[in-house]
Amino acid sequence: MTDTFPRQNARTQRFTLGVPRSFQISPDGNRIVFLRSKGGSDPVTCLWLLDVDAGTEHLVADPAELSAGGDSPDEAEKARRERSREQAAGIVAFGCDDDVRLAVFGLAGQVYAADLPGAAAGSGGGNGASARRGASGVREVPALAPAADPRPDPAGRLVAYVCGGALRVTDLATGHDRAIAAPGEAPDTSFGLAEFLAAEEMGRGRGYWWAPDSGALLVARVDEGPVQRWHIADPSNPDRPPAAVRYPAAGTPNADVSLVLATLDGKHTPVSWDSAAFPYLVTARWAGPGAAADTPLIVVQSRDQREMRILAVDRQTGATTVVRADTDPHWLDIIAGVPARTAGGRIVWTADSGGAHRLIVATAGELSAGRAIPVTPDALQVREVLSVDGETVLFAASDAEPTEIGLWAYGPDGLARLVAGDGAPGDGRPGTLTGRRGGGTTVTVRRSLDDDGATIDVLRDAPAGDAAQAGSAAQAGADARRPRETRVARITSLADTPLLPVPRPDIFPAGEHAIRTALLLPSWHQPGTAKLPVLMDPYGGPHGQMVLASRGAFLTSQWFAEQGFAVVIADGRGTPGRGPGWEKTVAGDLAGPPLDDQVTALRAAAARCADLDLGRVAIRGWSFGGYLSALAVLRRPDVFHAAVAGAPVTEWRLYDTHYTERYLGHPDDSAETYDACSLLTDAHKLSRPLLIIHGLADDNVVVAHSLRLSSALLAAGRPHSVLPLSGVTHMAGQEEVAENLLLLQVDFLRKALGAA
Repeated sequence: MTDTFPRQNARTQRFTLGVPRSFQISPDGNRIVFLRSKGGSDPVTCLWLLDVDAGTEHLVADPAELSAGGDSPDEAEKARRERSREQAAGIVAFGCDDDVRLAVFGLAGQVYAADLPGAAAGSGGGNGASARRGASGVREVPALAPAADPRPDPAGRLVAYVCGGALRVTDLATGHDRAIAAPGEAPDTSFGLAEFLAAEEMGRGRGYWWAPDSGALLVARVDEGPVQRWHIADPSNPDRPPAAVRYPAAGTPNADVSLVLATLDGKHTPVSWDSAAFPYLVTARWAGPGAAADTPLIVVQSRDQREMRILAVDRQTGATTVVRADTDPHWLDIIAGVPARTAGGRIVWTADSGGAHRLIVATAGELSAGRAIPVTPDALQVREVLSVDGETVLFAASDAEPTEIGLWAYGPDGLARLVAGDGAPGDGRPGTLTGRRGGGTTVTVRRSLDDDGATIDVLRDAPAGDAAQAGSAAQAGADARRPRETRVARITSLADTPLLPVPRPDIFPAGEHAIRTALLLPSWHQPGTAKLPVLMDPYGGPHGQMVLASRGAFLTSQWFAEQGFAVVIADGRGTPGRGPGWEKTVAGDLAGPPLDDQVTALRAAAARCADLDLGRVAIRGWSFGGYLSALAVLRRPDVFHAAVAGAPVTEWRLYDTHYTERYLGHPDDSAETYDACSLLTDAHKLSRPLLIIHGLADDNVVVAHSLRLSSALLAAGRPHSVLPLSGVTHMAGQEEVAENLLLLQVDFLRKALGAA
């Protein structure tokens, strides 16, 4: 059968298979552990190690060689993967000890441990008689099944994991396994796992944290009893009972989340804070070895998200003290990677100041006294703190151009943009970068408009003699560049090359708000020869940026262009990358600014390219993009002539508390706001073709959203189409589903617009 882009896109899981990820670096910087499948169409992820000095890669663990065979996740693991949007099979996550001598991972509900090649002798538990060792040298840990989220202690002698709602610890040397925290007779309570909101909205996918001395764990206790129970049925299999899920919809009770300090002998010390005022546990962090090691930090947030606090926890008593309190009249964004600590004990944090998300590196005393000064300028938008290596903080940020993401470092020599030699990342070409740093070694992952996929380079710091130069250059300002790091290795990406003409997006700012917009035309189109129907292809809402200096961001859009459309993508107000002021323009209104900005971008694209036919304009999107697409044909049929709405939020009262209340407030206090943003109240206005697509197994945007909209449209006598996807979740990741969804959408759009 002839391969096609839709088939290849589905088979490669949008070209993510074969791409190295999840890097962990040894303290000496000589070994890098990472995940990667064996090819661009291989969905089974393996564990690998790069020996930096030798420049050689080692296959550490291959699921095909282990006794567990394939990948059969239990329901809890399926939920964890859904929250993290993990589609691959095999080893999808792992943890290492502090010295990166030992790697621990889960597979098919079992726990495995592997001594890493090149590590010094003495890896904890490496010769444990109770651990069953396979042919590959990876040994099965005698843990209860199904086990979730296994992680080794810092010393590499113990493994913690969750089973049956209890946090358990296994000694690798003896095989002794015991419960550290168990729910007992409380059926709705669990220890050690992240609740739905933390994993879906806060970026916290874990629920326990080892103390640096391995003597205790900070453990989340989650009581889901207060959360309403919803039922997700599978109509295609009526013999199966509906799945019961706890879903905290806007205005309803959340799970009760608390923390305990649990020692290995079973002693529990509750961590105390004003959980009534600050019910959201955002994250928790221990320091590394050193003076502050016994003082973990936690971050808590008020339900309206207008106040967030860093709290220091007394390990002996569980009492907390306020280290930092931030407030905002709208909301405070959660920035990934903070708080963190440098080797000297300074706290890494971010603050909204001068119109930007800015980096703070300060002592606890400076934070408490309000004397902490941002170390980044207001022209730099900090997106994520990636690593802390000694006193150096590695972070991702955007400067004047939000479509580009650079790697920056702050340390004793000041602030500098990461620069690599011989054409490696950060050489001035547009792109998006991320990375990780440890032991003076930095892994950089670069995507650009010039290359397919990702380029992964391993860099070593400049010689020590150049440090003075770096410091003096960094003091010159945010545009200062460090002396060129040396590229010492490259980790191979095995991702497939797309069967598609190279996307060449025309990226430009549209309208008075300089909305970053991309225009893609068919590769075969000759300017001035024919008018092209237009397809708007947005996400267009919070947390979703689509217009990036990365070729991979435009692959599907380019395929739609090859089918005969001029494709326009726009990141309007509320999307990330342009600072808190830009993001908060949607406060109280998730409909007006996002829709207005799509219209502005469309008109700007038409002014830029005369071949766009504004009499034939369609719009498609998924999730918030699905909401925006349906909104477009309901409220602006003068502009949009057809829409495909995939998994749309149609009634915000049905979406979760943490996301929805951040933008629209509590529904009891903001009923008019919720009504104004609902699609149901506009159902009678539909006059354009609308295709609604929804997975029946979606537990994020439940299918009730689409069914209620369809019912409202039917009640108003408005014809429309609904495509239900049996057994499909919000990811819609099944290969045959992902392939045919593209084909069915093109067919619908061509008919709706009268396009050949």
